[in-house]
Amino acid sequence: MTSSSTSSQHTTHAAVPTTNASRYLQQLCKHWAHKFETEFDPTQARISLPLGEARLTATPDTLLIDLTAIDAATMTTFQEVVMSHIERFAFREDLCFVWE
Repeated sequence: MTSSSTSSQHTTHAAVPTTNASRYLQQLCKHWAHKFETEFDPTQARISLPLGEARLTATPDTLLIDLTAIDAATMTTFQEVVMSHIERFAFREDLCFVWE
């Protein structure tokens, strides 16, 4: 989305501490690539889902997640879908998702 208007957008952000951010970003994109439009490299990703758009950024110690939902009612579901998938890939870690 390139719109500068925030009145119709419903966004949330999370910074998830992990040294495996790049791995999880790429796993999520590869997992969803057969169903949804995805663009990614080892440090940046964009995934277009029916619930909205997810943008992920991997730093050496954090996975940054930005979600833009189609409406406010779907945001919680969108967060849960993204979290549950990443948690499956990160089963060896106890990740902490704090949404703002």
